[in-house]
Amino acid sequence: MKSKDIAITGVLLAIGAILRYFLAMLHTPLTPNMIIAFYCLAIILIQPKVHEALGIGIVSGILSMLISSSMFPPANLVSEPVGALVCFGLYALLKDRVKLAQTVTTFLATLASGFTFAVIAIFAIGATILAKYNGNIWAFVAVFVPIVVITAVFNAVIVQILYLPSNRVLVRGSA
Repeated sequence: MKSKDIAITGVLLAIGAILRYFLAMLHTPLTPNMIIAFYCLAIILIQPKVHEALGIGIVSGILSMLISSSMFPPANLVSEPVGALVCFGLYALLKDRVKLAQTVTTFLATLASGFTFAVIAIFAIGATILAKYNGNIWAFVAVFVPIVVITAVFNAVIVQILYLPSNRVLVRGSA
């Protein structure tokens, strides 16, 4: 990865982390994971190699774990790399075939990350989840699925809004 790509990725992850931290401080029932949106934007803009995308996911997982207000922050160490790899793979498949490839990619990468997080949380702290939802895992699913889907829509919109100006700046900077 070129130093320019590392700088772009670092800046985007920092923006995502700051926004996630700020949103977590608001203590709202829904705290969107802005780190996913910004690592997807980074992967889409710089189009790294697969191991570099995995590295972006690992760094994102560490950041997410450190500033998370979620029920089981260590799950981010797996869910964010999964999201980054899904973003990498889907964008490679869709970029020349689908007009809004960055939007579709971000939406599906966010779903992959969010549902991976949920599965890990269920296995790691299932007893706590069951106690909170009166022994009904489907109540947890009914609460968690809309949160993940709303976050996925929000992230997809953010990436779509930021993609064109970001891409123009990158193209202008390399010319």
